[in-house]
Order: sequence, then structure tokens, then C-alpha cells
Amino acid sequence: MNELAARCRAYDTVARAIRFVRERRPCQPTLQEVAAHVGLSHFHLQRLFSVWVGISPKRFLQYLTTEHARSLLRGEYDVLAAAHAAGLSGPGRLHDLMVACDAATPGEVRSLGAGLLITYGFGPTPFGWVIAGTTPRGLCHLQFVNASDHLDADDASDAARQLQADWQHARLVRDDAALATSIARAFARSGQGQALHVLLKGTNFQLKVWQALINVAPGEVVSYGELAARIDHPRAQRAVGSALARNRIAVLIPCHRVIRENGEIGSYRWGGDRKQALLAAEAARTVTHACP
Repeated sequence: MNELAARCRAYDTVARAIRFVRERRPCQPTLQEVAAHVGLSHFHLQRLFSVWVGISPKRFLQYLTTEHARSLLRGEYDVLAAAHAAGLSGPGRLHDLMVACDAATPGEVRSLGAGLLITYGFGPTPFGWVIAGTTPRGLCHLQFVNASDHLDADDASDAARQLQADWQHARLVRDDAALATSIARAFARSGQGQALHVLLKGTNFQLKVWQALINVAPGEVVSYGELAARIDHPRAQRAVGSALARNRIAVLIPCHRVIRENGEIGSYRWGGDRKQALLAAEAARTVTHACP
């Protein structure tokens, strides 16, 4: 837990470094300039950045300056298809983690969780604190918490109220230790054996959108229009956006991989910087695996 807490505290520093490199890419900032911007020695930043992202700041800058990287982040799907053909995403299942989805029954949706016991807990991740909730049928809640390097009582209370609002009549029991393994698996870089089950509550259309998102590979991005086409509703971009806004399972249902039609990163319910950090980390690992 101490190690995870340390990685959580490092999130703001690494995110600021990523943002600085991205914004100053045309000027090709040096490692010393990036380190000075975030207030670390260049040696400390090199080590922290490499551990967290998986590559060095210099390698990340090189990645950003390539035409492939620009095409990847801006959603030029013909180039992405070529990248896939070159093996950048790897064969087989498109998701790092095996995620098995189970929809809440109509009765469960109508009853707002009456008679349901939800065990929930908080934990640090490389991208900030999260709250997770689980039922006997699987993980029903995973959201980022607006906290800094530590979680205070107000942060926890606000996050718990949101969970209760989603399942108004369910009984909530806090147990951070019970959720530690599920949180760790959700943010693991690769799958760990058995599938991680999630319980989804939404309309049939929302479920289709969320299930399609699971098949968007790490390092890949799609537009709202392409995601709509994947579920055979090519004119439903707005409805797709609404479904993403209702997603209660962060990262595992990877709405951070959806960008605007014009190639802009776009908004993210848990913060644009966090979305950029998630995409950058995934894409950098993809390139690292393809080019050892």
C-alpha cells in the first residue's frame, strides 16, 4: 500500500511532465528543462518517468514527434490499421485485461439496488485515488476521486455519496482491504489469469456502447462516429457521447480512448489531464513492446 501511495503522489508530477513535453514538442525540450518545470532533478525525473510511463522522457518525446504518434493521437484510422498490421497492438484479444460484463437485470435497475450489498473501498493508483464497489456478481463501480496525494474524509464522503446515488437502496459497507486486489488488477499492465467481472447498469444502447469499448485496444483511439458505427448506429454520435458520460467503470470500460471527430483529445469526466496521461502511458507502452 505504501508503494501504491507513493505512485499515487507521483501522478501530478508525471502528468505535468507529460503535459509540458506535449505542449513544448515543437521546441524539443531537454530533459533538464522538463525536470526544472516540475521541480525535480533530471536524474529523479528520468527514474520516476521511466518507472511510471515505461519509457524515458526522451523516448516519449521521440514518440510524440513521429508521424505515427501524431496519427495515433489524432485518430487517422488508416494509419492505425497499418500500425495494427505491423503488430503494434499484438494479436489476440484487444484488451490487456480480460473483462467479463454482466448486465443488471431490469428488476435490479428498477429497484435501485434494493436488497443488494455493495462492498466499497478506496485505493491509490498511478493516475490518482479511486473508489471501487463490488457485488457478488462483480465490480459495479470504479471512479477516480478528486483528491490530491492523500484521501481526506470529505473526498471519501463525496465519492461514497455518488456511489449511493447510483444504487440508492443498496446497503454499502466500506472495506478498503477487500477492494485492494480488484483495484490493483484494474490498473495492471497485463491480464492476471481469470477474467475481472463487472456489473453494468444501463439501457440496452448504453450496454452496447460500453461493451464495444472493451474491444478498443490499449494504445488505440476511436472517434464518437467510429464507435457509433461499430455498434451499427452510425448516426448516433450524440447518444454515444451520452453513454460515455454515464459510464461508472473507469479504465476497464475505457471511455478515455474516445476522441473527437477532428482529432482533438476532447473532454473526460475525470479530467482532461488524466485522459491525456492514460492515453500517453498506453500508447508509449504499445510502442515499447513493438520496438524493444
